[in-house]
Amino acid sequence: MSTECYPITVLPHLSRLFREFTEMRAAPADAPVRGFYSASPFDDRWKQGTSPRLQPDRGTMVDLLAAQNRSWNASDPVFQNLEKLRAGARAVVTGQQVGLFGGPLLMLMKAATAVRKAQVASAAGVPHVPIFWMATEDHDLAEVNQITLLSKDAVETLHSRFPHHGVQEVGGLHLGDEIMPVLERVEELLGFAPVCDLLRNAYTPDATLASAFAKLIGGLFGKHGLIVIDASTRDFHRLGATVLRYAIEHADELHDTLAAKSSELEAAGYHAQVLIAKGSSLLFLVNEKGDRLPLRRVLDGSTLTWKAGNRTYADADLLQVLEAEPERLSPNALLRPIFQDALLPTSAYIGGPAEIAYFAQCRPIYEAILGNMTPILPRLSATLVDRATGAVMQQHELSLQDVLQPEMDLLQKLGARAIPIEGKRRIANAGNALNEELAQVTHWMESMDTGLGRSAEVAASKMRYQMNRLRRLAANWQIQRETHLAKHAGALSRFLYPDQHPQERLLAGVYLIAKSSMDLPSLLVEHAEQDCPGHRVIAI
Repeated sequence: MSTECYPITVLPHLSRLFREFTEMRAAPADAPVRGFYSASPFDDRWKQGTSPRLQPDRGTMVDLLAAQNRSWNASDPVFQNLEKLRAGARAVVTGQQVGLFGGPLLMLMKAATAVRKAQVASAAGVPHVPIFWMATEDHDLAEVNQITLLSKDAVETLHSRFPHHGVQEVGGLHLGDEIMPVLERVEELLGFAPVCDLLRNAYTPDATLASAFAKLIGGLFGKHGLIVIDASTRDFHRLGATVLRYAIEHADELHDTLAAKSSELEAAGYHAQVLIAKGSSLLFLVNEKGDRLPLRRVLDGSTLTWKAGNRTYADADLLQVLEAEPERLSPNALLRPIFQDALLPTSAYIGGPAEIAYFAQCRPIYEAILGNMTPILPRLSATLVDRATGAVMQQHELSLQDVLQPEMDLLQKLGARAIPIEGKRRIANAGNALNEELAQVTHWMESMDTGLGRSAEVAASKMRYQMNRLRRLAANWQIQRETHLAKHAGALSRFLYPDQHPQERLLAGVYLIAKSSMDLPSLLVEHAEQDCPGHRVIAI
């Protein structure tokens, strides 16, 4: 099966905002979507980089990155890129939550796109390095504590146990002995493929979700020089303190600006990814118990103050926390990109559909704090097809569009296609003759009386329904006769559209690595240059 290219709209449930973002290059100058982003996603000017208003000491930043990547056993190409960064190289950045065993396939696609874009920008004359930002400060454990793989005839989602977790930042959670039976089941489902060695070395009981994830992604993309960062530490927060301080001192101004931008989005017919509620802020606070709580603005008499949980804080209290323990203050989803780009010399950020929607709201914060908005580029989007799946698709002459539907609908399609030629001809002839006769009769009856014509159309619709029922009966008989059709429909749906989700959003990246006959991370890097700007089908 050769590589195929489809419009991005082949995927279901994409927001209008994302669709129009990907089409911005061809959009008219007054298209509403242009007001929410700094550039078209396929505008190459980002490769030249810009000078941000804020820039931490580069030597200190690189030293911190080097220490972290050394602790994760990073490869030589990573340290070579760190030295390029120290010498003035810019960065193509992407990121993701620290999903169990690496999370879904889209994580690999993000990393591959960052690597490829950094290569392309460097070849154009401006040195760039790829950086992967681990979102370790999130506290939604349910979102990351899962991995979805396939057994012989089912979609199987596995979880580990973290019995003492409340609303703590997930990156620092230790895996404990509870990870071992989960790892053993993962290895079984992966057929003990070589990638299992990397998983076993990374996901040890004494590891954290963050350190295990870092070792895994470093092992997969280390030869491509992918730098990994966990910015939740005190030292990194101290480097980015200017952003956090601005969010404290200008909280009300930023809130009003964001509320206005959200209203502007909705007025243009788009959706706001983050609800800007009354009193909300851009910050979280880790309290003395280690819980990560949202900071809200509340009235205390006639004075606006801050509240996290049951405790209130004055501006001075938060500024004191920022000075003494900066790691206790963390940005929310809208402030995180600005915090990130105050630390890193980012030329472009690689994002998925949801993140691109976040960036539409982020623009006023970028402009207020950093002076300009970082260009955002869409990650590689693809469905991977192994040899066995490709052979079944070819046998039934199926395209990706045929498979992206509920399993029972796909099975009906296979049954209909399996009807012998003579049966297909008879059914088609009957259907065509019925449609022609019904069209003439309803037209004649409508010419006599409008109401009679409407009644005739209702009756004709019932006859067409019965004709379609005949088609389904013939297809169902074929399905019962050829039992392999149900097996093929089930296998195709599970692999390419599991639980009615695009493969890249649900199936674990390590599962596709295990199924691939190639070096999958390198194959994705090769395809991530995006000469196909939509959705690819890639043979693995």
